[in-house]
Amino acid sequence: MATLVSFHAHPDDECILCGGVMRKAADEGHRVVLVVATRGEVGEVDDGFLAEGEPLGERRVRETHASAEVLGAKRVEFLGYVDSGMMGESTNDAPNTFWTAPVEEAAARLAAILVEESADVLTVYDDNGGYGHPDHIQVHRVGLRAAELAGTPRVYQATMNRDHANRGLAAAEEAGHRLPDVDTSTFGKPEAELTTAVDVTAYLEVKKAAMRAHASQISEQSFFLGQTDEAFAFSFGTEWFIRVGAEPGITESDLLTGL
Repeated sequence: MATLVSFHAHPDDECILCGGVMRKAADEGHRVVLVVATRGEVGEVDDGFLAEGEPLGERRVRETHASAEVLGAKRVEFLGYVDSGMMGESTNDAPNTFWTAPVEEAAARLAAILVEESADVLTVYDDNGGYGHPDHIQVHRVGLRAAELAGTPRVYQATMNRDHANRGLAAAEEAGHRLPDVDTSTFGKPEAELTTAVDVTAYLEVKKAAMRAHASQISEQSFFLGQTDEAFAFSFGTEWFIRVGAEPGITESDLLTGL
């Protein structure tokens, strides 16, 4: 069949934005490959969660492999860069961070995997990395260049539907729920800019299982797993993309149509 390579910044990103399309592709007989730029070394973790002397990055690598098994990925690769942390933090400029990596160098590493796998489809992030995280922005830059180098024919930018999120917030407020003051003005992309909406409601329990594999970062009380089933389905039941080179407007419902 076809090969889908899903490229992400940190362990756990894959199950949030692309977990449904990954497992859907695997179930349909396609080959799924997960590539992660960093090991998520600067993630936050509760005191006592890690064993004495255990590096967080090592735990997150193991969690990624567990998540990948749930999502049907047959290969997991790390590009070898260091987690840059949130935008503006001192960690941005630490040695070997993904944010400071030369795009051509990082793209060559990813392109080598794309060529080896004869990738038909690559997922990256939108140009703001969904919400402005430096490593996510770098995934966009590196991923697009790698696809050019490798000649990967179909590239999708994973993103969030800003209008869908705003409709959900408005409905929750109308229902009387007290919500935090959330600025969604730079969250994802407007619906009018999207090209692809994949219904992954059949894979919601799969997405939850993959999230639970990342226990160091996603607890049962987190924004993700702490939602009601209805809210989780609203938030994660559709995965949104912009197909590179396509005209705006949602006309696609699958990443691998025709392959």
